[in-house]
Parts: sequence; structure tokens; C-alpha cells
Amino acid sequence: MATKGKGKEKNDGRKLVAQHKKARHDYHILDTYECGLVLTGTEVKSLRQGRASLVDGFVQIDRGEAWLHNVHIPEYAQGTWTNHSARRKRKLLLHRVEIDKLEAKSQDSGHTIVPLSLYFKDGRAKVEIALAKGKKEWDKRQTLREQQDRREAERTMSAIRRRQRA
Repeated sequence: MATKGKGKEKNDGRKLVAQHKKARHDYHILDTYECGLVLTGTEVKSLRQGRASLVDGFVQIDRGEAWLHNVHIPEYAQGTWTNHSARRKRKLLLHRVEIDKLEAKSQDSGHTIVPLSLYFKDGRAKVEIALAKGKKEWDKRQTLREQQDRREAERTMSAIRRRQRA
């Protein structure tokens, strides 16, 4: 399948709508899951316009069902009185085994479930959620330091290669 559009599509039929980049900085990602979303018509239309924010989002398991809270999908501009509420809770579609596993693991102290990305896959809205453990401040600094060291090493190696070619 050829890549089309504004560079947001991948070869696997995914069209990225929103990503929570800071989640990987703030949390240790332990396990990821792909799940469907129960949406209204105006929410889907708003998502197709590429409008959403996952920044404050989290997943809560209530009575055996997974719910996505605080994800902001703005109202559809051409919507009428049937428009949706921007920050309503939305049901996630997961298998029972996955919900039970997430519920058991999220009960541990320091563990939470956060959304990582929101996308369309073969025409259906999907959200990638992750079981995560919060990082301490020193963990964040250590991660940044490792990234910076890696970048510096790559720069040094590319400079050496350029000198060898010349």
C-alpha cells in the first residue's frame, strides 16, 4: 500500500490523529494495548479533521469496563444540537482477559494506564494505551542525559566518518 496524504499515514493503514509524546518522558511504559473506542458521529468527524488532545487523558476500569477520561475531542464545527461534549468519558473496547490483566496490574502502587496515541486503522478509530509506572525526577534527568550522550556520540562518529572520506 502506497503512502498518501500529509505524511501522517503509515504502510499499515494507520492515520495518526494525536500523540501523547510526553507520556514516554513521564512514565516507564511496561505494556501497550490497542483498543477500539465507542464514539458518536460528530466525534468521528472531528477526529477525521485531525483534532484531539491526549495530554490529560487516563484510563480507569470501572465495573469490568475500561473508560477513557479527559481526552479532549473538540466539538465538530458543522455540528448542530447533536454535538458531543468535548471531555466526556468514552468506553474502550478490549477483551475481557485484557481488562482483567490491566485492572490487576494497575492496582499496584505507582501504576497507571495512559493513552499514547489516537489513530484510524482501516477506517476505525483506535487508541493505543499503556500500562505505565511514573518516573521520579532523577529518572527523567537520567533519560535526558542518556539521549544527549547518544546524540553526541552519533555526532562524533559522523564527524569522524566525514573526515575519513575527505
